Amino acid sequence: MINQQFYKEGRDLIIGRTPEVAVKISNSGQIVRKFKDLFNQNLDLFLEGKYLKFLSHFKRIKGVDEILLKEVYQDLQLKFEHLKDADQDHVNIVILYTIFLNSIISSIRDINFNVALEEIRKRVRKKFQTNNKVIQKELDNLFMRNNKNISILYNISYLDTLAESFNFNKVAHVCKIQKSKFINRIVDSIITAII
Repeated sequence: MINQQFYKEGRDLIIGRTPEVAVKISNSGQIVRKFKDLFNQNLDLFLEGKYLKFLSHFKRIKGVDEILLKEVYQDLQLKFEHLKDADQDHVNIVILYTIFLNSIISSIRDINFNVALEEIRKRVRKKFQTNNKVIQKELDNLFMRNNKNISILYNISYLDTLAESFNFNKVAHVCKIQKSKFINRIVDSIITAII
């Protein structure tokens, strides 16, 4: 699940929504392994039902703080309650763990991607006088069409967050260069659509 629509195992490839859009970033596999270890080394806390304590280990990830962890925890509690209400006999630990993984990974992925989206808005405004509403409309269009630049930017932003969190500074630098390249492509697409 950690690799899904993100990382091509054993090849240091960061992929977009589909494998046809990929960027080779050396040492990305080591970073993914370190992130997996964060889950695996604390699995017993999850199995014991100590969910908040399990989540607290993710504070080492850039942008993850107490507020975010409490939001994720509250969201998880609601999901777990709905599951228990729906069918108590068939809720198992694997389903709960999958939901847990998805929630924390989604939150982490969104942190740096939202920064990239703000950079896109800033660069569009700098090149072309328009307002955020128009820019957001064009961004939404790119999202709806599963634009390849958006999907790869999302995943490179995720790797950038993880690289900084685990002190892979050279990888984080490469990620920033790649992010800027894809941000520029998205900016050009937006401006072309507006004109």
